[in-house]
Amino acid sequence: MQFGIFSVGDVTTDPTTGRTASEAERIDLMTKVALKAEEVGLDVFATGEHHNPPFVVSSPTTHLGYIAAKTEKLLLSTSTTLITTNDPVKIAEDYAFLQHLSGGRVDLMMGRGNTGPVYPWFGKDIRDGIKLAVENYHLLRKLWREPVVNWQGQFRTPLQGYTSTPAPLDGTPPFVWHGSIRSTEIAEQAAYYGDGFFHNHIFWNKEHTEQMVGLYRRRFEFYGHGAADQAYVGLGGQVFMASTEAEAKRVYRPYFDNAPVYGHGPSLEDYTKMTPLTVGTPEQVIERTLGFADYVGDYQRQLFLADHAGLPESLVLEQVEMLGTEVVPVLRKEFERRRPAHVPSDPPTHASLVAAGSDAPHHLVEPAREHVEKLQAEQAEQAEQAAGATA
Repeated sequence: MQFGIFSVGDVTTDPTTGRTASEAERIDLMTKVALKAEEVGLDVFATGEHHNPPFVVSSPTTHLGYIAAKTEKLLLSTSTTLITTNDPVKIAEDYAFLQHLSGGRVDLMMGRGNTGPVYPWFGKDIRDGIKLAVENYHLLRKLWREPVVNWQGQFRTPLQGYTSTPAPLDGTPPFVWHGSIRSTEIAEQAAYYGDGFFHNHIFWNKEHTEQMVGLYRRRFEFYGHGAADQAYVGLGGQVFMASTEAEAKRVYRPYFDNAPVYGHGPSLEDYTKMTPLTVGTPEQVIERTLGFADYVGDYQRQLFLADHAGLPESLVLEQVEMLGTEVVPVLRKEFERRRPAHVPSDPPTHASLVAAGSDAPHHLVEPAREHVEKLQAEQAEQAEQAAGATA
């Protein structure tokens, strides 16, 4: 099973000191987190992608390429690659290039993002979000699998005789996760292709996560990629640890109360009850995290958010150290002890895909146009219903 860190790259004032890190300092801290993750034996570092304040992570491949040069084993990923507002031609080029730079230590997570104003900044309409995700990913797959692409769609200019360069390393595209908090269409898309499904898992209750992952698993089996419990599932999580629960809550409370997303809302106690946020001892984090599999099934990737809400460098690196030395070794052992033999312990990697002689863990076909059109029609119908309800 893979364990690691994901970051959203927020620049948030430290509420205990009133100091706000510079953008350079924030980027440097994310780099230090990645290096510390490899040092303490974690498997993955994933960066988000945002194009608006208070975030600094506008160029994931630039940052991951820099980290690749400073690491040897760490798998480089994204906690969102914006499949909606990025041009799939540029995604194909950038991440194939990163594959070559890193020796194949790359996968990525496609997502729509959560910031509405970004869409018009890149010439897109947020009301087309699902349709953009479907069409752009369909094109991306072609760009990574066909030496010459002729293509025409709804949202970008046609391609005639186009060859994406560089081609994926060893002719094998990166493994793709599809990340979603609430969009069932994205879970459907992940299942259709036999790709991975990553649930953010830091904002919602376990019942919601169970429903989303359950839908993906059922549809993964429906499309013939394997049994439902063999589908590739990843989860987010958020923790803060200290030697006692009381100390962890004392230190973390001002950061929680002023966090840019959920600050000034529910109390820390209520939020830890409603969501997977765990604030306590390493033993409590272990117990809570092991419980995730009780409602999503045996899964393959667990990423933790550890550098959010203005936490200073010393506390952030301490959290990564504790995860790597005290928490994850126990989680590895216990998750594998309960995992049935037929359920994959790891998601596909570049090495495993090359060894299998395929760019995917199962035989996949390119999506039938009817499938794409079906998702687009459903989105149009939902938009019409929403418009009618507000008229």
